[in-house]
Amino acid sequence: MSVRTFEGRRWLFPSAVIHELDPGPGAAGRRPRRTARDWLVDFSCFVLAVLLGVTAAKTVWQDPHVSHGLAVTDQLVGGLACAAVWLRRRRPMGLAIAMIPVSLVSDTAGGAAMVALFTVVVHRPFRYGAWIVGANLAATPFFYWLRPDPDLPYLAVVALVTLFILLVTSLALFVRSKRQLMLSLRDRARRAETEAGLRAERAQRLAREAIAREMHDVLAHRLTLLSVHAGALEFRPDAPREEIARAAGVIRESAHEALQDLREIIGVLRAADGDEAGGCPQPTLGALEALVGESRQAGMKVVLDNHVGDPSAVPASVGRTAYRIAQEGLTNARKHAPGAEVTVRVTGAPGDGLDVTVHNPAPEAEAPHVPGSGQGLIGLTERATLAGGRLEHRATGDGGFEVRAWLPWGAA
Repeated sequence: MSVRTFEGRRWLFPSAVIHELDPGPGAAGRRPRRTARDWLVDFSCFVLAVLLGVTAAKTVWQDPHVSHGLAVTDQLVGGLACAAVWLRRRRPMGLAIAMIPVSLVSDTAGGAAMVALFTVVVHRPFRYGAWIVGANLAATPFFYWLRPDPDLPYLAVVALVTLFILLVTSLALFVRSKRQLMLSLRDRARRAETEAGLRAERAQRLAREAIAREMHDVLAHRLTLLSVHAGALEFRPDAPREEIARAAGVIRESAHEALQDLREIIGVLRAADGDEAGGCPQPTLGALEALVGESRQAGMKVVLDNHVGDPSAVPASVGRTAYRIAQEGLTNARKHAPGAEVTVRVTGAPGDGLDVTVHNPAPEAEAPHVPGSGQGLIGLTERATLAGGRLEHRATGDGGFEVRAWLPWGAA
């Protein structure tokens, strides 16, 4: 999944931050281009180094212990150090290391040395910055021991310069921590966006699996009716005209209902929100009698033993799951035990749960093997588990088969 590129006014941000947030294609191993803000900061650092160098140069000229030649050399080296500030982004570590011996021989290079120290602490790992800071702190007493300040005592000037180095280091650490916080927030946003995408994909996958189960439960029932009556017409071409007409009517009605169910499922699949409310109403426990009547019209022997007085009181999700369990049980009985009497029993009350049992005895004759058998029971088990219940299926002692499920029905 693609992550959104950097948004905002790029010229207001450091190039290093933009490079981390939005590297762009082919950016690996390539130094980021300076933004307008980078040019402004670099120019400000150069001006600051020059101003500090000029201030130090005045002190050098007024120092009676410094010869004219040494003062000129001091200023010349300091000018070169100020010009080298423009290399601080390209070679920050090399510039900071070079400034340590330079600052020992040139007082006017002190400003450039502080800029180089600041750059290393901001842009390089802490261990490198710590070495540079430590080297500058160690060089300070040695420098003022060689070239004492004409106006301040030795300990006072060493303490002031040490405090100034620590102040620059603290400012650099603050800038570094602010940038790291920005990068960490951006990284967290990227991870959150990625996780949101994964959650959306998982939700879509679960929705597709639910639709697949729904298609199996609905279409298997309809197509089984078609198969039974088409087989009857094939093997009983001499049947009475009324029986042939009734079987043909059932085939036509089952085909029409199968197409209608398929349209409903595709309508739910095409819905923008994927919610069941966006499609046609789904059957609940109240439609169980119609399901049994439809099976009886198809020639099945079905006994409905419903002890739930008010099916509308059953929660819609529980009633829908119970309906699908009964539907799949009737479909399996029709395929594997044709001619056997099937008993559908529903009992339950609020707080106790809903029990659904579909039982059929041994078939009168051996039924042909049906490819893909057992997939519907796997789907029903998963459906019952998702609803918070359980489902069991087993062969009975009389050679029959039984599907028993329990679904939660909370107290009113």
